[in-house]
Amino acid sequence: MMRKLIYSVLILFLSNFSLASDNEKKQIDKLFNQLKKTTNYEESKKIESQIWDLWTTHPTDESLTNLLSDGSFYMSQNNLESAYETFTKTINLDPNWAEAWNKRATVLYLMGRYELSQSDINKVLEIENRHFGALSGQGLVQTALKNYQKAMDSYIEAHKVHPNMKSPLIMIEKLQLKIKKETI
Repeated sequence: MMRKLIYSVLILFLSNFSLASDNEKKQIDKLFNQLKKTTNYEESKKIESQIWDLWTTHPTDESLTNLLSDGSFYMSQNNLESAYETFTKTINLDPNWAEAWNKRATVLYLMGRYELSQSDINKVLEIENRHFGALSGQGLVQTALKNYQKAMDSYIEAHKVHPNMKSPLIMIEKLQLKIKKETI
């Protein structure tokens, strides 16, 4: 009898997790479609904000959302070691949450640990290949590593995903000048 109860609870939990994940995926797919179609910058910022809200909210576990928020607070206070530890804990609790990897990649970048940051970015993009924040972050990492063509490719990808985001176009132009200057 106890075994049946445990199986029932487990099945209920997994089905709720699956529904939450499916719901989030449908919402985010819809938002990315809107993001690509809009030509209005202000509208694109609203859509972007909704995407970030979904990314930074764990689909099934509020305590993980809170943990991610704690890490972000540490990062905003320049307490990078605590932020790193908090994001690592979050990743350990749910290694399939792209935003936990993205936040840790950001901290690693700020710590000057570029190769490790890139490794985390790879994980983000494996989970969510449209993550324009990770693509832009990858551009920063590759620029720091002096891999200017790879950086430019990252910004081009970010622009494809989020056509109204201004920073990729600015960075592409700067990198083109840098590459041109180095070939002279």
